[in-house]
Parts: sequence; structure tokens; C-alpha cells
Amino acid sequence: MRVIVHGGAGSAPDEPDPRQAVLDEAAETGAAESSVVDAVEEATRILESSPRFNAGVGGAVQSDGAIRTDAGLMTGDREAGAVCSMPGVEHAVSAARVVMDETPHVLVSGDHAVELAADFGVETDVDLWSEETREEWADLDSTPEGTPSEHLDWLAEKFGGSPDDTDQSQDGNPKDHDTVGAVAYDPETDEFAAATSTGGRWLALAGRVGDVPQIGSGFFAAPAGAASATGAGEDIAKATLTRRAVRHLESGDDAQTAADRAVAEFAELTGSSAGVIVLDGDGNAGSAFNSEAMQTAVSSRSATE
Repeated sequence: MRVIVHGGAGSAPDEPDPRQAVLDEAAETGAAESSVVDAVEEATRILESSPRFNAGVGGAVQSDGAIRTDAGLMTGDREAGAVCSMPGVEHAVSAARVVMDETPHVLVSGDHAVELAADFGVETDVDLWSEETREEWADLDSTPEGTPSEHLDWLAEKFGGSPDDTDQSQDGNPKDHDTVGAVAYDPETDEFAAATSTGGRWLALAGRVGDVPQIGSGFFAAPAGAASATGAGEDIAKATLTRRAVRHLESGDDAQTAADRAVAEFAELTGSSAGVIVLDGDGNAGSAFNSEAMQTAVSSRSATE
């Protein structure tokens, strides 16, 4: 099993070494699994449990003071499942797998996604606040109340832009960038899977959903390979970043070339920052980003180990 994981594309982290240790653990755990779906799920669950990333525990807080998680998962034979806007669900990737394995759908949202996850054994009603997010929320000199338009007015007045403002997305709270993802390839079965999970954008409008649970944007897998993305969510969704990366694999590029080309095209189209990780059918791992930093980890384990 070959696994690559990422911890988000954005500014350089304050404590890169502890974050890298979690990423290394996630990649190694995934590589020890016997199927590509298990590999990306278990790798992502480790990252969701670490408050050092913006997924699961320690996720970004939306404008109404709630943390909501999103995730998506897809295999190379185009089975897929995704969830979004879930309060109290640490392991959104496992909820996405429930959608893929147990329903005829590809995306379930909000409280209904939470109920579905709980019905199939995914833990819900989890306290997703970390010490850091509690402190940052408490440090705000005011918090919005009232209607969605009043929330938008508050955000514009406080930060000088809307939750969709590209410049703000690149330069704002580090929690905007620490989305996590995993890609796996099993050379024994020639199978791929990709998963991405997030807590969203810091102080985004309540209910905002970005690229992560959208097929072809935050995650994508096909017979030629698979990819997971991170960065400016609205622009990633508009540019379908992971579908671009896999399309380059389908055209004959290796994983690194596909990642480089996809991010270069994304930057030219949007002017925003993003990153992508990719695996191809030769087991090559590729990663590219145009932000200040993106930490990754790669691990391999043979079936006999």
C-alpha cells in the first residue's frame, strides 16, 4: 500500500515538527491497511483527531459560533460519498464512507448527515473545540447576531471582505488552510482512493460549504490515479482542481507532473493559493502548492510486511 497525506496549504506553521509527526503517523497507519478505502479513512481519522489541523477537533468556527465538518471519499472505480455542514462529528471521513457504502447517494448534509452517521456507528455530539479555537473565539471583540445579511455585514466591517474574498482566504486565520487529505494506491489490486476532510473557513458565514465535499474539487479518483486538494476553497471548487490533476494522469503525466500542472493552471485561472497531492498507477507520489507551505508525508508497505 502506498499512501500520501497532506495537512493543508497556507502559511508556514508555527510548530512544523509536531505537525509533521502526526502526518507521518497518519501515512504509516494508512499504509498498513489492507484496502485503499481503509487506508485513506484511517489516515484521515488520525489527522481529524489532531487539533493541529483544520478538520475534526479544532476545526474552524463559523460566524454563528459553531464548528461544522465536511468530508469526501472516492475510489478509482468512481464509488463516492460525501458529507457537509455537520456539527459535532469529529470523523467526517467515516460519515462520508457511510454515504458511499450504505446509501444510493453521493452527498448528505447537515443534521441529516449527522443522524445517518450515528445510525451506522459514527460517534456524534463530539466537542470539536480545541483550546486554541476557544481562545481565538473569546478574543473577538464582538460576535454577529441576527440574520445572515447581518452576519455578512459584520464580517465585511471586521475583516474588510466577504467570506468568499480571495485575498482574505489566503491571508486570514491559519485555520483557513489546514484542511487534511489522504490518497492511497494498492499495486496488488491496482486500486486508488482519495479522501479530504475539513472544518471549513474561520468565521465563514454559518452554513458555508467549500470545495472539500465536492467531487472533482476537494477529492477525485479514477482508474488512472487519485488526488486530494487544499487551499482557497471557493476557487478550488470553481476550478475543479483534483479533476484537473487526475485528467493530467489520464493524459500520461506522472504524479509530480500532474500535480505541478494542476496547481499552475489553478494559479493562472484564479490568482489564489492551493495545494494538491497525487498518486499514479506506477506508485509515484506527487505534491505541489503555490502557498508558503504545505506539509506532506508518504509511506509504503508491502502486503507481506
